[in-house]
Amino acid sequence: MSDTRRRLGDRRDGKLLRDIDSMHIIMPMIYINRSDNEAYISERIDLTNIDAYLAKRNAENPEFKFTLFHIIVAAILKVIVLRPKLNRFIANKNMYQRNDLSAAFVVKKRFEDTSEEGLAFIHASESTTIDTLREDLYKQITTVKKGGGDASSDAMDILRKIPRPILKFIFMILRWLDRHGLVPQFLIETDLNYASVILSNLGSIKLRSGYHHLSNWGTASLFVIVGETKKRPFYDDEGNVEFKNSVDLGLTIDERLADGYYYSKSIRLLKYLLEHPEELEKPLKEEVSYE
Repeated sequence: MSDTRRRLGDRRDGKLLRDIDSMHIIMPMIYINRSDNEAYISERIDLTNIDAYLAKRNAENPEFKFTLFHIIVAAILKVIVLRPKLNRFIANKNMYQRNDLSAAFVVKKRFEDTSEEGLAFIHASESTTIDTLREDLYKQITTVKKGGGDASSDAMDILRKIPRPILKFIFMILRWLDRHGLVPQFLIETDLNYASVILSNLGSIKLRSGYHHLSNWGTASLFVIVGETKKRPFYDDEGNVEFKNSVDLGLTIDERLADGYYYSKSIRLLKYLLEHPEELEKPLKEEVSYE
């Protein structure tokens, strides 16, 4: 990622953006909360090419399979690398460029009402490919499902034993530290609210895609919902209809980070990558021609 040497005004997890236009300096001072500045985008993805790609790759290695979720995570991270404004965040009325590239999601340990959940946190780099990402995802998900703890869950288990009045005071301090970029490093590395993107795979529990809010805690400014795959109608330019396997994505982003044109190009890039999954075998930093 970019040079992370700290200057006055930088945070440990991001660099203060000093050379931005006046609108993006003023907007965070007028519109303060991330949760009040959400832009929601819904996209339907034709899975024809992805299904063919998965069949090909999984025939090569049937014991260590690729999944649709692997492809979506890789595509989102590549878009963030190639469209770096998506990896910005606003804190304490200032805009920052995040130092890290990461994706986080919740893992249900068992598909039961009483089953616990764990947090998976993936740190990627510009040289990451879908193959290396699959290995990291497999390790994280397997560890959580087998009962292995994650740092955030372990910390919450400790905190819940503290008397409520003291716990509220602790979190009052933590919120101040969060606002000023002074939270402990282990939180930045393990709390999903400090990731570049948070994903929720609702399709795995047979739910449709939909809207999900952003949080004022942490710095995560992009949330992606993955819905259930199913046959849906697609129309060509002549009005002919064909039912194809598809998935709906719901993306919520802090609208203060960039303008609508930037988001539009970013979504077009995401759709291109999902329709051409072989592009994800290249390093995330490698440019693609999609227009």
